[in-house]
Amino acid sequence: MKRARIIYNRTAGKESIERELPRILERLESYGLETSCHATRCKGDGLEAARQSMERGFDIVIAAGGDGTIHEVVNGLATGGKRPRLGVLPCGTSNDFARSLKLPKDLLQACDVIGQGGIRRIDVGRLDDRFFINVAAAGWLTEVSYEAPSRLKSAIGPLAYYAKGLEKIGSLLHPFHVQLEASDRSFSEEILLFVVANSPSIGGFERLAPQADVSDGRMDVLVVKKGNIADLIHLMGLVRKGEHIHDERILYFQTDFLSITSQKPMRLNLDGEWGGELSGKIEILKGYIEICYPMSMQQRVNLRSQASG
Repeated sequence: MKRARIIYNRTAGKESIERELPRILERLESYGLETSCHATRCKGDGLEAARQSMERGFDIVIAAGGDGTIHEVVNGLATGGKRPRLGVLPCGTSNDFARSLKLPKDLLQACDVIGQGGIRRIDVGRLDDRFFINVAAAGWLTEVSYEAPSRLKSAIGPLAYYAKGLEKIGSLLHPFHVQLEASDRSFSEEILLFVVANSPSIGGFERLAPQADVSDGRMDVLVVKKGNIADLIHLMGLVRKGEHIHDERILYFQTDFLSITSQKPMRLNLDGEWGGELSGKIEILKGYIEICYPMSMQQRVNLRSQASG
């Protein structure tokens, strides 16, 4: 029997995970998964719990929460040699990474994805000794997502980010200078926002990096150049359509390696969490982690045929 370990954030998703926990355990065990749980108690606890789960030989480690919970679990697993499969039960504020993989919002259906055994190898970003699964960003987006209070996010979901954004509207026009070096280009300019994406969905915007793919071995780099409020409002409209990457105020390209230098200290956002200072080298580790992934209809038919035959 395979062993699964759920690492969950009890405050995520208006505390829905704890209410659903008995049914979640029952559903996973119906697939032959011997399942146990760990509730995170403080920042960094998810990382240590994931590391311990790996050392104890669990076959599947399940991150139950939002992008921050997944981030901690991935960082706990990333340094291991024989990494267990990653499962995700999305119950956070925006669930960007889960949305990009088209994982079910319903927690029991997400358990089915884990139990049915569909898998996909996905890329992981690394900035020096830190890992991220979905996004590395600096600029106003970093400030908004990092400073939105956790209680507010639990209460009103993604609206918490917009509420914080309105509060900080005056700081959106404070540019900072960066120098970027990729394998095929260099860039040095004052900008408002810097994003390295592993998936299209970031900060609740489903098409912020429309060409991103979690399994292509490349990062999508998006830079918003210095501009005014009118520029930002116009760009926001284009983002909703996924047409912003063609605008002259946007720099958008794909690469497998990137060196970043910032002239002044800037907060770095990794998967919605505080990740230290901007500056360093980013690389993409192709197919680094195996994740539980929804089966196609044909795969389900084949599985049923094998079970009956």
